[in-house]
Amino acid sequence: MEIMKPFIGGQFVESKSEKFNTIYNPSTGEAIAQVPCCTKEEVEQAIACAKAAYPAWRDTPVRKRASIMMKLRNLIEEHMDELTMLVAKENGKCWSEAAGDVGKALEMTELACSAPSLLMGESLMNTSSGYDTTLYREPIGVFAGIAPWNFPAMIPVGWMAPLCIVCGNAFVLKPASTTPMTSLRFAELYKEAGIPDGIFNIVPCSRNEAEIFLTHEDVKGITFVGSTAVGQHVYATAAANGKRVQCLCEAKNHALVLADAPITRTAAGIMNSSFGCAGERCMALPVVVAEESIADQLVAELVRLCKQQKIGPAYDKTSKLGPVGSKSHQKFILDWIQKGIDEGAQLVLDGRDVKVEGYENGYYIGHTIFDHVTEDMTIGTREVFGPVLCIKRVKNFEEGIQLMNRNPFANGSVIFTQSGYYAREFARRTDGGMVGVNVGIPVPIGVFPFSGHKKSFFGDLHCHGKDAFRFYTESKTVTMRWFDEEEMKKEHVSTWDGSL
Repeated sequence: MEIMKPFIGGQFVESKSEKFNTIYNPSTGEAIAQVPCCTKEEVEQAIACAKAAYPAWRDTPVRKRASIMMKLRNLIEEHMDELTMLVAKENGKCWSEAAGDVGKALEMTELACSAPSLLMGESLMNTSSGYDTTLYREPIGVFAGIAPWNFPAMIPVGWMAPLCIVCGNAFVLKPASTTPMTSLRFAELYKEAGIPDGIFNIVPCSRNEAEIFLTHEDVKGITFVGSTAVGQHVYATAAANGKRVQCLCEAKNHALVLADAPITRTAAGIMNSSFGCAGERCMALPVVVAEESIADQLVAELVRLCKQQKIGPAYDKTSKLGPVGSKSHQKFILDWIQKGIDEGAQLVLDGRDVKVEGYENGYYIGHTIFDHVTEDMTIGTREVFGPVLCIKRVKNFEEGIQLMNRNPFANGSVIFTQSGYYAREFARRTDGGMVGVNVGIPVPIGVFPFSGHKKSFFGDLHCHGKDAFRFYTESKTVTMRWFDEEEMKKEHVSTWDGSL
C-alpha cells in the first residue's frame, strides 16, 4: 500500500507522525494508501518555508508568475486522464464527473494566467491641483487553505492554490484526510511548472493541527470549504486574530418548478443536479419545490429516469451514479433516509439496498426520492449531501419563493419555467447567491464569483473572478506631487538670506 508524504519546501518529506489515515477506494471498499497526520511541528515548518520563500516570489514580475501558470495549465491538460483516475479512485466520482473536477482546476489555472490584467490597479491625475493618485494591488504573504473531500481537484488546486500563488503569495494546504492523493500529485506538477520551492506546501493533518493556521502570526489569510459549524469557528477565530477569511459552507439548494415548465426536460435537468456526483456537492439540488398541479407527473418522470441510470464503480465510464465518498458518509446518509421515513415523508424511491455485482464492498446508495416533504421535516431543511431528493409541494409561485427563502442556507437557487415574468421575479427576489433559470447547477465560470449567501458563506470576498484577486491582495494608494525645477530654484533663492 502506498505511503503518502507531506510536501514541504518543494520536497516530499518523511513525516515523524505516528498517526496515519487510511485512504479507501469508495468503489471497492479497499484500502489503497496511507497518509500521515502531520505533527504540529511539521505544520509550523510548512508555514516557515512559505514565509521564507515569499519575498522573492512577491518580487517576481507578475508576467513571469503568469507564464509559470501557463506551463502548469498545459501540464494539467497533458495529465488529464491520470488526474481523472486519481479523483475517481479516492473520491468515487463517475469518470465524467471526475474529469469535470479536474477540468475546473484547469479552468481556474487558466484564470490565473490572466493575472497581469486582473491585478491592474487604477489611477487618476489631478486629484487635487498638481496631485496624482495611483492604486496598486500587492500580495500579502502566507495563506492557508482548508479543503473538503468532495472535490479533490477543483477546490484545493483550482479555487485556492493557483489564484493565491499567482497573486504573489505563498500557500499552505490542508487537504481532506480521505482525499489527499490528487493534491499531492498536483504538487509535483506545480514543481515541474517552475513554482519555487516553499511557495506551495501540503500538510495532511487533523483539525487539531489545522487550528494552528487560525492563530499563527505568519498566516495572513484563510480560505476554507466545509460544514457551516466548522466554517463559523474558522471565521470567528481567524478574523479575531486579524486574518482575511473566506468560508464556503453548507447548502440546501431549492428549485422551484412552475406548472408551465416542460416536464421531460425539467426532470432531466433535475437528475443531473440532484444525483450527479452522488449529490455530494455544495451546489447539488436536493430539494424541488413543485406546483401541486404538476407534482405527480414530475415525480413519476424522475422515478422513471432514476431507474434507467446505471449504478457502478467510478472508473467504469458507463456508470451514471457512483459510490458515496466513504463508509462513514454512507452510514450518515442512510441514517438521514431513515430519519425522513420517521418524520413522515413519503419514500417513493428507496436506494438503501443497492448491490453492485463484483463491488459488494463499495459504498453505494441508489437514487432516493422523498415526496410530500414539509417544512417541519429536517430531511428537507438540513444538508444530507447524498443522492437523496426531497419534493415539496406548493400552490403557486408566491408560496414557493417564500418557502425557499425561509431556508437558512442560500448558496444557489433555481427556477424552471417558460414565463419571463416569473423568471425575472425569481432572480430579483430569491436569497440564493447563484441563480439558475432552467439551469439546474448555476455555477458560473471562473471569471464570476462563487457567491453563496446567508449560512452558506462567511466573509466579504468570494473565491472566483475579481473577488479572488481582491481577497489575495491588498490595495495601496500612492499620491504624488512633483515640482518644476526652475520654480524650485526661484523659491530657494527668494527664501534664503545667506545666513547659516
